[in-house]
Parts: sequence; structure tokens; C-alpha cells
Amino acid sequence: MNIASNKLPVLSNEGGLTAYLAQIKKFPMLAAEEEYMLAKNWRSTGNVKSAEKLVTSHLRLVAKIAMGYKGYGLPLNEMISEGNVGLMQAVKKFEPEKGFRLATYAMWWIRASIQEYILRSWSLVKIGTTTAQKKLFFNLKKIKNQIAPSTEGDLKDTHVKDIANRLSVSEDEVVSMNRRLLGKEQSLNAPIGEDGDEWQDWVIDKEMDHELKIAQSEEIEQRKDLLQDSIKVLNDREKNILYSRRLIDNPITLDDLSKKYKISRERVRQIENKAFEKLQKHMLNSAKSKNLLPSI
Repeated sequence: MNIASNKLPVLSNEGGLTAYLAQIKKFPMLAAEEEYMLAKNWRSTGNVKSAEKLVTSHLRLVAKIAMGYKGYGLPLNEMISEGNVGLMQAVKKFEPEKGFRLATYAMWWIRASIQEYILRSWSLVKIGTTTAQKKLFFNLKKIKNQIAPSTEGDLKDTHVKDIANRLSVSEDEVVSMNRRLLGKEQSLNAPIGEDGDEWQDWVIDKEMDHELKIAQSEEIEQRKDLLQDSIKVLNDREKNILYSRRLIDNPITLDDLSKKYKISRERVRQIENKAFEKLQKHMLNSAKSKNLLPSI
């Protein structure tokens, strides 16, 4: 069963982006009951029209998520196109019986597709191939906004150390990645068409904001459940160290923990990283088994 992508709105180039965004805003949002019936119909009969309606009603969600990645300096139309591919994959695999909305499930697929495109475009050779380096790439800006929201240019040494500790990478990697991202920043006030519309005009969409907030709220609850279930795989020392280092607002220093457990600071760091990897692996496997994210 394939969704006929040729029946969907066409996004051909930057020049046609304004028209595309205007077109997708015409597709109505679906009520929970209608979404459920369309998804059931698609899964049981292969009715392509049902699938297409599920897709078109969520195209604004793709555009909204794609706009969140504009700071990586890539064409928005291409990121939207990649996100649409992820959305169609989500619709194909969506199981309404699981009890959550399509937007919640689709967010994982949309983000995964866009992030894979960004990684390919930036060249993994330059970014790095380890999980920690990829995590740095996609989380640096968010953490910067938390600890130094008004900072421009290079980060302060204290901020670099904080980010390096949080993401388990070297300080040099943080500095290098920050400089690369600074070179790609684009303004939300950049025009998107000859009529003078700006990116921020399209970011503001109250109906889509509401849908996205609901999906994000459901996603947060799912992650909390996964965390509570997965943390059981850690022993008491691993659990306490990971909690002290990564799960509280004011992390305890390596020095304080080394004194508490009578081990070296490096040993504390090793236990922290091992516990995090173990927890992350269990959460990932649990999420896949529960059909909460793409198996790619």
C-alpha cells in the first residue's frame, strides 16, 4: 500500500514556498474521532484517500517542525520535503489503537527525516559520527538558549565546560561546533517571497501551535514513562550518579561525587557515561517496541 505523493501539494523551489505554505494552511485539522476512523480505514482497506487526508492535515506540522531547523542554514523547502517523507512513513506505520494522536507519533518520523537530511548535507566527516557528536550538533543551540540566551559569538569558558559535561564531548568540540553553527544562522525576518512575507509570519499559526503543543505534551509524558521504566536497569550507584549529574537543575560536581563514593573523578565520569548509555539504549529499545519512533 503506497500513498500517492503526486496527489499532495507540490513544493518545487524557494520561489514557490510562499504559495505552498498558503496552500497547506487550507487543509483543516482533524478531530480525534475522524483521525481514528481514517487511520483504521487506511490500515484495514488500504484506502489511499484516507491516507492522503491524514497526510495533508499534518503538512502544517511538518512546516512548523522544519522551521525549527532553519538555523542550520539549509533551504527550508528541502527540509519540508524531507519532513513530508517522514510524515508519509509515519502514516503508513501509525496504529491508532495505541491510543495517541498521529501528530505525536509523526513528530518522531518528521524530525528523524529532517535530521538525517541535515547530517547528510553538512557532511558527517566534518560533524563527527559518534552519538555524542550528533547529540551536540542538534542540542547545542537549545542548551545555549538555556544557559546563555543573549550570547553572541564564542561562548564563555564556563559555558563551554557546562555544555561539554552535559553532552559528554570535549570542550574543543563544543567551541568548534558553536562556530560552525554561528556561520549558518539565518534571521527569521528574511523574506520568503516577492510579497514581502517573513519567516516569522508563518511560524505564528495559533491552530498549529495548539496541535504541536498537544503533541509535544504527549511526547513528554511518553518520555517520562520510558525514563521511569528504563531507569530500573541501573544499579543504585549508577542511578544516583546519573541523577546527580544529569537529572537535576544544579548538577553535583565530579569532585563531590568522588568524595562521596571514595573513587576518582574519572571513575565517576566513567560510571556516569556508562549509565547514560545503558539508560539510552533501554529507552530506545522500549520506544521501538511500543511503536513510538521510527526504526531507522
